[in-house]
Amino acid sequence: MKAIRVHEFGGPEVMKLEDVPDPKPGPGQVVVRVHAAGVNPVDTYIRSGAYARKPSLPYTPGSDGAGVVEAVGEGVKRLKAGDRVYLSGAVSGPYAEKALCLESQVHPLPQKISYAQGAGVFVPYATAYRALFQLAEAKPPEVVLVHGASGGVGVAAVQLARAAGMTVIGTAGSDKGKELVRKEGAHHVLDHHAPDFADQLMSVTGGPGADVILEMLANKNLGKDLQLVATGGKVIIVGSRGPVEVNPRDAMMREATVKGLMLFAASERELAGIHAALAAGMENGTLRPVVGQEMPLADAPRAHQAVLAPGAYGKIVLLP
Repeated sequence: MKAIRVHEFGGPEVMKLEDVPDPKPGPGQVVVRVHAAGVNPVDTYIRSGAYARKPSLPYTPGSDGAGVVEAVGEGVKRLKAGDRVYLSGAVSGPYAEKALCLESQVHPLPQKISYAQGAGVFVPYATAYRALFQLAEAKPPEVVLVHGASGGVGVAAVQLARAAGMTVIGTAGSDKGKELVRKEGAHHVLDHHAPDFADQLMSVTGGPGADVILEMLANKNLGKDLQLVATGGKVIIVGSRGPVEVNPRDAMMREATVKGLMLFAASERELAGIHAALAAGMENGTLRPVVGQEMPLADAPRAHQAVLAPGAYGKIVLLP
């Protein structure tokens, strides 16, 4: 089968399309024929060697994917060949024609969700759910600011917060992105590049600021977030690409809480709750993954450049 392989950490060019043996399932394992693999910013951090958790070389990248169960190993109870599924990780990465997974990493994919959409379920929606409900403990009638709402996690956060009854403010940096955020349910859509962005936000909230801020680019925005969060509010750091200088007094004045999020630190119980919620949301139509770009598997290097480019719009997926 074909798979993207990384033999050394570095730039996007270290990813090569190679022929590798087909995986065979052992006890408790499942082989999935991948129809689509999701691309996330964290994939680029791991590939570059900058992430805290480094895989053993060589490896096949990715955590997100969707496809059809091809074979199951001894002891697998929940799945059978032919099942439509999405992945929440894999023993061998999903940037491939087939992925070897633990049974616990494979989940039913509703018929109404395409494989390309399914490749945008786990990391974006689980991250958004964990940020909103497990870390921020957000609830109506709170105001949620999704700072960077047109990317995969941002779209998921907008849909989840809107469905839960919160007032949602989403930001984007392009007209196309703003239209997407509005379409997916944000009550208010702001341009985070606007010189008067802070004034606009305060006007929309009537003065107090946002009760919860989900921050996708903390190295650029965290200092400003601490001036925009309401008294007793929470800022959840979903993404950051470097250091940032902040004024602690801004947090002190508001008695604000700042929490960092690491999806892979979630417990088994927390993940079980996440997957149950995502399944319900996909079934009832509340959760609708948005695919921004589809690329051939061989274009993984280009996909890694695109996922970090400004003007995010939905999810980038690779098609084996």
